[in-house]
Amino acid sequence: MLSLIQRVSQAEVRVDDAVVGRIGPGLLALVAVEPGDTEAKFQRMAERLLGYRVFADASGRMNRSLRDTEGGLLLVSQFTLAADTGSGMRPSFTTAAPPLEAERGFNRLLEICRERHVPGVESGRFGAHMIVSLVNDGPVTFLLRP
Repeated sequence: MLSLIQRVSQAEVRVDDAVVGRIGPGLLALVAVEPGDTEAKFQRMAERLLGYRVFADASGRMNRSLRDTEGGLLLVSQFTLAADTGSGMRPSFTTAAPPLEAERGFNRLLEICRERHVPGVESGRFGAHMIVSLVNDGPVTFLLRP
């Protein structure tokens, strides 16, 4: 499992011209499920998403987490993040989980995050063509593994 997180001042996801997920200040997480990801990995990724310290404290240091700031979390499934780009001129997606496994994993991560983060967790729509808009704050972007 991979999550590319971006600290944002706002972000939204549209499907067929309708907003399906929107947050103000918080984190946008592009999430790829890999073959064989387990419950332990989903639990650990949720903990990292909610606890990773990327927000400034009073001294301006990245010392506060999404939990601390009570910001929004927007999860967007993105299987292309797991692509193998090591050779050739076209990505291979054999390193991404098959669609049914990926959807189950993404939905499980979403469920865990919603249980643990009362301020709010939004999401895109799995498998849909999504238009993702964001204002990256910093810019601050990290690639997380469980």
